[in-house]
Amino acid sequence: MTTSTDRPAETSATPATDEMLRRTLRRHAAGVTVITVPGPAGFTATSFTSVSLRPALVSFYLGLSASTAPAVSDADRFAVHVLGTHNAALAGQFARSGVDRFQGVAWTAYDDGLPVLDEAPAYLTARVTLRQRVGDHLLVVGEVESGSVRRDAAALVHHDGAFGSVTGIDDVPGPQR
Repeated sequence: MTTSTDRPAETSATPATDEMLRRTLRRHAAGVTVITVPGPAGFTATSFTSVSLRPALVSFYLGLSASTAPAVSDADRFAVHVLGTHNAALAGQFARSGVDRFQGVAWTAYDDGLPVLDEAPAYLTARVTLRQRVGDHLLVVGEVESGSVRRDAAALVHHDGAFGSVTGIDDVPGPQR
């Protein structure tokens, strides 16, 4: 047993390097979304998260060197599309660089040109309330304005460099809904 006066045990932890961070984070499963902004511009993101219920705030990160970074930096609004397993090809298309990510994708434009992808099972729209550079990424926070759950779908996740799905574990109690 360790007490506050005991010295911590020696570990063989690897110093933080880019490779160590990548290898470790590949072990973390993350939900897959597509973020879009007027232009249209968009990209696949696993960094989407809720921030607050009151007010309703959500956020995501985008690499500063990403081809969509200028459009995201200029946008006042964004849409977050929560993807299902049937959207794996869509997620792959929006993850590619150097292509028209909207080619062959059905979408509807809001009055200001904000694209909402028709095939996403759920989406939110948000007005940008904060942009901040954090390391080599841009943090974007937005206040949710609208959204819809259009249909039930098994969640698309990204784990160990590949898309996958989530299934519940029946014999383990989980959070109450």
